[in-house]
Amino acid sequence: MKRLKQLEQIDLLPYLGKWILLASAVAALAGTASAFFLYALEWATATRLRYPWLIGFLPLAGFAVGWLYLRFGQHVEAGNNLLIDEIHDPKKVIPFRMAPLVLGGTVVSHLFGASVGREGTAVQMGGALADQLTQLFRLRHADRRIILMAGISAGFSSVFGTPLAGAIFGLEVLAIGRLHYDAILACTVSAIVAEQVGLLWGIQHTHYAIPHIPAFSAWGLVAMILAGAVFGLAGKLFADSTHALGGWMKARIAYAPLRPLIGGALIAAVAWWSSADRYLGLGIPVIVEAFQHPLSPLDFIAKLGFTVASLGSGFKGGEVTPLFYIGATLGNALAPLLDMPFALLAGIGFVAVFAGAANTPIASTLMAMEIFGSEIGVFAAIACVVSYLFSGHTGIYRSQRVGQGKHRPPPTGMKLGELPAYRKARRTQADDVTADVEQDR
Repeated sequence: MKRLKQLEQIDLLPYLGKWILLASAVAALAGTASAFFLYALEWATATRLRYPWLIGFLPLAGFAVGWLYLRFGQHVEAGNNLLIDEIHDPKKVIPFRMAPLVLGGTVVSHLFGASVGREGTAVQMGGALADQLTQLFRLRHADRRIILMAGISAGFSSVFGTPLAGAIFGLEVLAIGRLHYDAILACTVSAIVAEQVGLLWGIQHTHYAIPHIPAFSAWGLVAMILAGAVFGLAGKLFADSTHALGGWMKARIAYAPLRPLIGGALIAAVAWWSSADRYLGLGIPVIVEAFQHPLSPLDFIAKLGFTVASLGSGFKGGEVTPLFYIGATLGNALAPLLDMPFALLAGIGFVAVFAGAANTPIASTLMAMEIFGSEIGVFAAIACVVSYLFSGHTGIYRSQRVGQGKHRPPPTGMKLGELPAYRKARRTQADDVTADVEQDR
């Protein structure tokens, strides 16, 4: 037995070497791409703020991005959902053009005022660049799955500066209630190295401060459960609304570039008429405000509306930073109702709405601890888990699988995007059975 144990550890060395090298290569690519993207995003945001009239060209910008994807990017338009599908059911290497298309599309969206995020872009660039190593090293399907997951972790970690959350996000986002531990080494190494690569390129991440985190108490437990339920429902509302609008526009507007043109015209008109600059782009200054003083309870509603309109009509970008905005401002509004410090509730909402919308409670809890400090861990864990449960079997990633149901389990292995049709079929079947029984009577 002792001899076998020694051999097992020796056999592990080539495995460690292989994945440390491959994950580091993925991290170097993803971290560099994210650094370039963040610098471009900083320029786009500063330019839009300097020239507010750029919002008037948002419809044309949306049309241009839509046309480029129609002409060159139909095979990569699914974005994060394509990465998740390829990990679950590997078919062919993701085209390299996903990276420049999503980078350019996101920068253009921000330059002209769409309310979109950045996580989706970084994750897609990380996955697309990582998959190029599949051809270079002729990796097997099993290894390709792992390297794609490492790319997701590297992209997430480098864009937010949260290596632990990034590592777990790559494992947790694929399926509800199930972690893929076969990729834990690759995801951990890629997330840590990618964040360091970004720092080497001079990337600086926004600092959010919670001045005081109170001692945990019975009321703190109750408050986190109540807040977590609200945050989960907010995440569900965001995901369902975005998918509903996207489906509605696809059903009624066949020519894809017209969707962001029409959506962009509506967003530009509302923003121009209402002077709603605080709800455009990433909205990081407003997120920072949520930790400093009480805000209007309408902020989270307005940001949700602008983001749903932007993503649902086809503008490119991510969902996560807008979810941070929605969560932080919603938490800020809930604080006096729950008799909790508004900065604490802003921080909890920051991560918990994301936990519910993305079905990633563990990664979200780790993110809270990395951003706000370990003292917030107990508060964040409770709120993120409750948010995850209350968001139901829905989410921002329609290709996410059901690995383990939350409470009323649907069929395992099914995509979240397939659940509405499944439920409709079940209801129709139940109605038919009821009708047959009544007819027999």
